Amino acid sequence: MGEYQLDTVLSAVADPTRRAILDRLRNGDARVTDLASAFPISLNSTSKHIKVLERAELVQRSVRGRDHVLSLRAEALGDAVAWMEQYREFWEQRLAALEAFVLQDADVPAEGEVEPDPGTAPSDGADR
Repeated sequence: MGEYQLDTVLSAVADPTRRAILDRLRNGDARVTDLASAFPISLNSTSKHIKVLERAELVQRSVRGRDHVLSLRAEALGDAVAWMEQYREFWEQRLAALEAFVLQDADVPAEGEVEPDPGTAPSDGADR
C-alpha cells in the first residue's frame, strides 16, 4: 500500500458515518437507498460518503437493474491495520519495560520502611 492509499483509507474511516456504512456492509451487500434510509442524513449526503469509501477502495458498487448495490472490500483495511500493528509492537515493548521497572521497584522497601527478616515467620499477633 502506498502512502497516498493509506492516507485515503485513514481519511475515509475517520468519519463516523462512513464507519457505520462499513459496519453495515459487514453483514452483507446493501442497496444505496437502503443504506441511506438508515442514517439521519439525505440520500445526497450518503452518496458523498459512499464516494469517499469507493475512492479509498473500501466499497465496491455494482449496478443490478436500477439498483446500485455496495459490497465491502476489506483488503484496504487490512493494509491499514498492518501499518498500525507496527505501533502496537512499539507500545507493547514500552509497556513491558515499564512493568518490569515497576515490579523491580516494588521489591525495594520504601525509605524508612524496615525490611522483614526472611528467616522469621510473620507474627500472628499471639505471644508465646
